[in-house]
Amino acid sequence: MTILDRFRLDGKRLFITGGSRGLGREMALTIADAGADVVLCGRDEESLNKTADDIRALGRECVPVQADMNDMAACEATCERVVADHGPIDILINNVGGRRENIPTEEMPLEKWRELMDLNLTSVFVCTKIIGGSMIKRGSGGRIINISSINALVAGRMIKGRHYETAKAAIVQFTRATAVDWAPHKITVNAILPGGFFTEPNQRWAKIHPEVVENFRKQVPDGDYGQPEDLGPLAVYLACDASRYMTGAALVIDGGYTLV
Repeated sequence: MTILDRFRLDGKRLFITGGSRGLGREMALTIADAGADVVLCGRDEESLNKTADDIRALGRECVPVQADMNDMAACEATCERVVADHGPIDILINNVGGRRENIPTEEMPLEKWRELMDLNLTSVFVCTKIIGGSMIKRGSGGRIINISSINALVAGRMIKGRHYETAKAAIVQFTRATAVDWAPHKITVNAILPGGFFTEPNQRWAKIHPEVVENFRKQVPDGDYGQPEDLGPLAVYLACDASRYMTGAALVIDGGYTLV
């Protein structure tokens, strides 16, 4: 076995939420390229099918699952259906989420706060409970990757909506605690904390709040936003045998933004 063989994912199956666009799409494609089959979850049918076709073009199986993971009843039902119909799942990536709202704390309606916390945090718990729980029952180990954000460490500048910072910080601690609980089951639980990546949401922000996007760019020591494909190799590492001794980690990938 060569070192590169430890990065192969042949015979593995990934379930990823928010996998049809942006960072989720790139992680799904990269993990498929490393050999895994994919169960792909997203809301938008068109982008879901497009990404599924691109994964199949790599020679891998892909099952698209259309669901709104912001609806906790739908989230639970989707996870249970995936385990029953498309398991066993070896790799879980909890990717769905987003700031979505730019509402100051003093103006944030309680109902909206709860809705956005469900999107960014409760969905991670539900998927981990059901998909990760199935890994425990199977007894063959597994990999869980939670997508947090550098906003778990620093507040976004020139922007509101602090539900996002709160949820993403909670994901890091949930990752650490679950890693402790599930290490005896040979299930690793790690978090990725992306910085600024020029995905579709940030492209929309660039049109609505160009000053925010440009201000962020100026503060990145690397000089620019990351591209979605920059994240894929890190996801492969956390999903494969090469990272078997890493658990509870929170890995920052941000071009140096949080260093200054």
